[in-house]
Amino acid sequence: MAIDPTARVADGARIGEGVEIGPYCLVGPDVELGGGVRLVAHVHVTGVTAIGEGTVVYPFVSLGTPPQSVHYRGGATRLIIGPHCELREGVTMNTGTEDGSGVTRVGQRCLLMAGSHVGHDCQVGDAVTFANNVVLGGHVRIGDHTFLGGHAAVHQYVRIGEGAMVAGVSGVAADIIPFGFALGQVAALVGLNIVGLRRRGATRAQLHRLRAAYRALFFGKGLFAARAGAVAQNFADDPMVAKVIAFVRAGGKRPLMRPRTRGAVLEGGGERGDDAA
Repeated sequence: MAIDPTARVADGARIGEGVEIGPYCLVGPDVELGGGVRLVAHVHVTGVTAIGEGTVVYPFVSLGTPPQSVHYRGGATRLIIGPHCELREGVTMNTGTEDGSGVTRVGQRCLLMAGSHVGHDCQVGDAVTFANNVVLGGHVRIGDHTFLGGHAAVHQYVRIGEGAMVAGVSGVAADIIPFGFALGQVAALVGLNIVGLRRRGATRAQLHRLRAAYRALFFGKGLFAARAGAVAQNFADDPMVAKVIAFVRAGGKRPLMRPRTRGAVLEGGGERGDDAA
């Protein structure tokens, strides 16, 4: 353990083996730092906050401050950050609220670039990437392996499914299906995150099936509920499609994001996703 003489670590803080606390850091009495955590410099960690082993926190990050909610009543709500994350300059995260889950949680191996914010009661999955200045309102749910582009803003209570991608400078006010790709000042679904799926090892056949299910779900004939049922039946043996259908059926407080107009399925990153996967 190495603590710079200019840092301040309150009595009661639990500091793991191999932790490095750099110049001018402040660590509160209810903070737990797992083994190998590194606070580079000028980091503020307070509240009931736990940071998982191996996580690196860069200057001017603020973690565990009270939720920015008029409904918060001063309870000992928590912030939990998983192992092996990287929190770049100026990231902020708040604890939960009594009326929410009581916990704000970020999973393992996440990268949050400069200026990102995770609001109260958010649940962020594993291997999630936020580009610069991504902001989440309260109670947002982010699935594993998602990517949010720079300056994306997510409305409170929105759900973003596993493997989805949000383009930069997009405002997200509706739920995004797993593996979806959303874009726009008021974001709409424009296709599938094919680039992300390829990077995770999805096969050509898997991509073709997912595209076919996407088209049937959003551009088929009949009512949406009937189309969802047909897709669930016709692709019953496909685990990726099953995740999409489960997400749709689970529902939430926000509407499901849909395409604005009929068109080609796009890849994450904005390239056409014709059947050449």
